[in-house]
Amino acid sequence: MNLKTTDSIAAKLLPGADLEDEDLSGQNLQGVNLAGAKLTGANLSRAVLSGASLEGANLIGSQLMGADLRASLMGANLMQADLTEADLRGGNLRGANLMRSRLSKATFAGAFLSGANLMGVNLQGVDLRGTDLRGANLSNANLHGANLRQADLQGALLNEANLEEADLQGANLAGANLAGANLLCAELENVNFNGANFTGACVVGTVLDKG
Repeated sequence: MNLKTTDSIAAKLLPGADLEDEDLSGQNLQGVNLAGAKLTGANLSRAVLSGASLEGANLIGSQLMGADLRASLMGANLMQADLTEADLRGGNLRGANLMRSRLSKATFAGAFLSGANLMGVNLQGVDLRGTDLRGANLSNANLHGANLRQADLQGALLNEANLEEADLQGANLAGANLAGANLLCAELENVNFNGANFTGACVVGTVLDKG
């Protein structure tokens, strides 16, 4: 893995830069400012972007497999991006668009995803512990077996979402829309349900607080 950024690449790493289809795989891009950059189709697999700013960047269809994305991606467009095994722990993805992105084995523990668009995304088994998902759109998302312990889902859209066997212990679901959601065998101990909408939701076999 190349973790040294060449001079020719470093000269391009500027806010608003046009890096469409650029091969930046394995590059050390710690702390770079690529706010508003065009990175559509770029290859950032295994790149180290911790502390970087990608706020408002266009990352549609980009390759981010195994990348260190403990960065600021606020308002970034990650539609159809491949984030397989990406490290997004503590990352700022407020208002980011993740529709149709690939997130298998990615980790979001402690990340900020308030207002993010995750509609229909496959998050099966993904680590979302302690994430801020307030007002996020998770409609029709697949969260089968996902770890959502202590996650803040206040006001989130989870209608028709698959939460089968998901771990929601200690989560905040106040005001969330869970209409038609599948909560089969989900763990719901110590969850805040105040004002949540469970119309038509399946709660068979859920683990609730005693009594």
